Amino acid sequence: MIKRIWVKKSDSFKSAEQFNINYYLLMSPSERLETVQFLREIAFKIKKGSKYEKSRKGLRRVIKIVQ
Repeated sequence: MIKRIWVKKSDSFKSAEQFNINYYLLMSPSERLETVQFLREIAFKIKKGSKYEKSRKGLRRVIKIVQ
């Protein structure tokens, strides 16, 4: 599957934010996860050789205990 990156020009930050919300709400949950993974792979290619390369296999899980 070939992923493409495209850009949408907006008149304001508010309209751009609304476009993003609508765009991702129209996707299925699996499509959203594929998009997240695709973006993570791009980030890891950019940061290759850094400490972030170790966490490449899955999503990060963070547990914070608040009293």
